[in-house]
Amino acid sequence: MRIILVFILFLLAANESFAQVKFGIKAGISSYDLGRDSIMITDDQNEERFTIGINQAEYGFHAGVVLQVNLNGFVIQPEVVWNTNRVDYRITDVNNVTQIISESFQFLDIPILFGTKAGPLRLNIGPVGHVFLNNTSGLLDFDGYKEDFSTVTFGYQAGIGLDFWRLLIDVRYEGNLNNFGDHMSFFGQQYTFSDQPRRLLASVAFVF
Repeated sequence: MRIILVFILFLLAANESFAQVKFGIKAGISSYDLGRDSIMITDDQNEERFTIGINQAEYGFHAGVVLQVNLNGFVIQPEVVWNTNRVDYRITDVNNVTQIISESFQFLDIPILFGTKAGPLRLNIGPVGHVFLNNTSGLLDFDGYKEDFSTVTFGYQAGIGLDFWRLLIDVRYEGNLNNFGDHMSFFGQQYTFSDQPRRLLASVAFVF
């Protein structure tokens, strides 16, 4: 992130005659797509204990700050955004008794988008880093469960934006490089779902 900021400052110094800089705050919602597969959990004696699957991924919320640098139609847009999401798991034991367990996540997202702008319309794409902050999970009540979140994970964002007055409106698709559930461990064995998490994000920023 520090390298990107230095790069932006260099571009501003070299192109101050036509560079436009906007800084603002943003907020929005997101929708998670995690697939619907299930995992069979076995204990340390290789006995089946229960299956766990995605029951529902709730809408998430995010808020943060945005910097937009317009260099004669070429746009650089780094952001720092706090986001929270919740997932409901469906757990069915060997007696076919099912319960719903919730888990919520908080991350600091740092997307760095590059794109082009024609009038109010903007197209952009770029990498995003997710810094893990915190989570709360009903899975901690289960025997044999442990969690180990990666400090930073990576993905990408791509989307379309509309800029008018002091508002930046964005709709983006986000893909990630890790499989969902890679933080889960039951009875010393790590599990993941088969799908990589995907999100659709919509946000509005107010710039100064």
